Amino acid sequence: MTDSKSLSGKVALITGGSRGIGAAVARRFAVAGCHVAIGYQTRSDAAASLAAEITGAGGQCLAVQGDITDADATQRMAVDTVARFGRIDILVNCAGIAPYRPLGAMDAAYVRAMLDANVLGTILVTQAVLPHLPAPGGRIVNFASALAFRPIPTSSVYSASKAAVVTLTHAWSKELGPKGITVNAIAPGVIETDMTATILGERGAGIIASTPLGRIGQTDDIAGIALFLSSSEAGWITGRTIIADGGVT
Repeated sequence: MTDSKSLSGKVALITGGSRGIGAAVARRFAVAGCHVAIGYQTRSDAAASLAAEITGAGGQCLAVQGDITDADATQRMAVDTVARFGRIDILVNCAGIAPYRPLGAMDAAYVRAMLDANVLGTILVTQAVLPHLPAPGGRIVNFASALAFRPIPTSSVYSASKAAVVTLTHAWSKELGPKGITVNAIAPGVIETDMTATILGERGAGIIASTPLGRIGQTDDIAGIALFLSSSEAGWITGRTIIADGGVT
């Protein structure tokens, strides 16, 4: 079991934190005693609701708005977090997009939007937060996807963008290791969220049938991994991507 005491009073910035997996990560970190900054782009209602939920339960939470593909916006997110909580100990890069298109139906705008959100955004947020992370002791947790390892038809650009996150994670661990900052990633399979409702409606039974653990993954399955990778117990793990897909890969 992760020692939650090691996270008490730590400050975590979680992009994409207003819904889905990011919201589950924010809740889990808050329960562990972290001060949480929820990064969001447009869903101010969801971010405010989650911040109120966490605060109402006795936690400390701040919603920070910003477009992760805009360098100035990511700097503001980092500065606003530090202004409220004094520092940043943990960065969770959870924001991203996942539209699929088959080969032959992709235009430049589609490709650029995917790479901007999933690759450039991860880079810009990390660069904005890096000067604030404690060295040693800082934690970076990126979000890849199991599709980086087993792409399916129509997922090629999304899968490639998440494979890039795997490589960034590995490379950054080499750069930041001497500073005592760990960099790891989580590669989820299909997780039940509002973003996957259509997929689950169309082929949920097939996904369950092909999953050794025999169910659809839940957001809390992933939040627990993020919590572990951010704790002192994961201090000897860096550069790794944990595939969490119930055994499919």
